[in-house]
Amino acid sequence: MEAKLGKAFESITNFFTGADQIPWCDRDIVAGCEQEVHEAEKGPSDEFKNECIMRLSWALVHSRQTEDVHRGIAMLESSLGSTTSPLKLREKLYLLAVGYYRSGDYSRSRELVEDCLKIEPEWRQAQSLKKAIEDRIKKDGVIGIGIAATAVGLVAGGIAAAFARRN
Repeated sequence: MEAKLGKAFESITNFFTGADQIPWCDRDIVAGCEQEVHEAEKGPSDEFKNECIMRLSWALVHSRQTEDVHRGIAMLESSLGSTTSPLKLREKLYLLAVGYYRSGDYSRSRELVEDCLKIEPEWRQAQSLKKAIEDRIKKDGVIGIGIAATAVGLVAGGIAAAFARRN
């Protein structure tokens, strides 16, 4: 009984806080990845440089800083056209979906995660992100309906009060 009550409380808390299972990245990790990319640009290996750029992209779209997320999205979108490997395409689509989710563009995020699942339908990470996106869309819809209902109630109350004064 206590476990069920705890789960119900956690569910309600997650609804109002918007909690999800997607990790966050601190600014110091982003800075470390930026330094790694800077050092890799001096080296001869393009493969290593690309790996460093992917790590930086991951850190940026998982950042708590909006400008970092937007920068990560831009980096990933600019590199998408040159991606030939299905595995790398899947990873970039997933990271783009995370970035758009973090920036609040849930419809674009859902499109990207669905493209990702076309490449790898059983990828649990993408499935979890898709569920988080759908939960967020539902939550925003419920909140929107609540706001609209409140507005209608206030208008109806104002009209009723005006008629009451006339009589």
